[in-house]
This record gives sequence, structure tokens and C-alpha cells, in this order.
Amino acid sequence: MKNTTPVKIYLGKVALEADLSIPRNAKAIVLFAHGSGSSRFSPRNRYVAHMLNKAGIATLLMDLLTKEEEDEDVRTGRFRFNVRLLSTRLKHATEWVKTLPEKKYNIGYFGASTGAAAAIMAAVELSDEVKAIVSRGGRPDLAMEYLQRVKAPTLLIVGSDDPAVLSINRKAFEYLPTEKKLEIVQGATHLFEEPGKLEEVARLATSWFLKHLA
Repeated sequence: MKNTTPVKIYLGKVALEADLSIPRNAKAIVLFAHGSGSSRFSPRNRYVAHMLNKAGIATLLMDLLTKEEEDEDVRTGRFRFNVRLLSTRLKHATEWVKTLPEKKYNIGYFGASTGAAAAIMAAVELSDEVKAIVSRGGRPDLAMEYLQRVKAPTLLIVGSDDPAVLSINRKAFEYLPTEKKLEIVQGATHLFEEPGKLEEVARLATSWFLKHLA
């Protein structure tokens, strides 16, 4: 069983909307960092979160941008590649998670697209707190200067039919000094919309987090 609670995470005058799900006896929590044009309602991230919850891992799905910022980004593209902003907000959410009254959780990050770069940056700057990273179709090149400082075990998941992002991840993989793995999901494109491919992402991510957060 799990309890899902809508919460707000305040960063100065900014209030980030989030959904917190905590299965009974959870010992770990995964924070989701979505990519540009997405939100906490991303069906792909929500599916992965659901599978993590079934495995006994708590999740925090959040909007890294406010509604006003999302609207502006649609018009101008101002925020979608502002990885520093996304990383700062992810770090703040991590500090918020540490204040939860239930218990102290082992913390992991699941980042998608540009959110993967934000997760890498935040994990480096909170290296004593973040114990595992999973990237789905990520853009680690947007955090290239951080890659050689990553300490958390890192799993990169990419579709075989997403050639540009696959090339980026192959290069990034070589820079990572920590325990790492590159999983190529055969027949999957960038959004893993093909039958069974998102299920494969969820299986890989769950296995990685259970190994490194349990």
C-alpha cells in the first residue's frame, strides 16, 4: 500500500507543486526531474514511479517550473535548457525530503531528457546525499563539466532508435568515473512509446534503485 499526497515545496516566493507517494516500510525515495515541456503529470514518469512504488520505493514527482514559467517557456523557450535553475530546484526538493518526519530515506534521482542533466549536477553538489541516478533518454552533455565528479552509481537508459541521444550517452558514459551502466533498449525511440519499451525502462530503473538504495 502507498499514500499519495499533493504537496508544495517552497523556494522563496516560488511554490513547486509535487506528488509524494510513500509505500509502507519504504527505505528509499526517488526524486523525478522531468525534461523540457513536461511536468509531474508526465505519463512516462508516472508509470515508472508507480512501478517503483510497487517495489516499495517512495517517489516525489514534482513540477520544476511554476505554471507561469511553463507558460512563458512555451512562448519563448526561456527555461527549457536552464539546467542550472532546474538543478537548484531539485537540490531544494532534496533538502525538503530530508525534513520529512517519517524517517530518513536513501535518496535517488530519476532524470529524463534535460532533467537528467539537472539530476547529474544536483547529485554532484549533494554527493553525500544522493546514492543513485537513473537517466532516461537523457542529455548528460548539458552537464558535461560535472560528469567526471559523479560519485553516485549511474544508469543511462537510451533507445536504440534514438541515434543522436544514444551518441551523446555513449560519450558521456566514458566520462563517468563511478559505477555505471549503459542500457540500450532495442527498438525504442526517444519517448519509449513502442509496445513494452517503457515497461523495460521501469524494470531497469527499479532494479538499479533496489540495488543501490536498499
